[in-house]
Amino acid sequence: MSPQSPESQQPQEPALSPEDAKLVTLARATRARAQAAQGAAVRDLDGRTYAAASLDLEALRLSALQGCIAMAVSSAARGVAAAVVLADASELGEADRAVLEEFAGPDVVVHLGDARGTILA
Repeated sequence: MSPQSPESQQPQEPALSPEDAKLVTLARATRARAQAAQGAAVRDLDGRTYAAASLDLEALRLSALQGCIAMAVSSAARGVAAAVVLADASELGEADRAVLEEFAGPDVVVHLGDARGTILA
């Protein structure tokens, strides 16, 4: 057996479709521009995209994903085909899971990533 090179031992980032890679770019740019804890982007069933950063005001708190879903709903989207959430946490919060289940259904593709945009799951 030959030893594996260090590159082959590195965990591989999941392959993304070009459309999902665009969502990563949008989420990362939105998060950086707003200097927020989270960035998210979603693609609706018609192919339109929405991006948002988390909002942490005294009177209003929204996750980045909740912001995206709010924009999609207010734009008369019929559902969500895919979502990207970039944050320091490695899983969705309960409120994010609930809003996705209610609006997007159980089969929506969700990519979770770190603050730099590296997809983890």
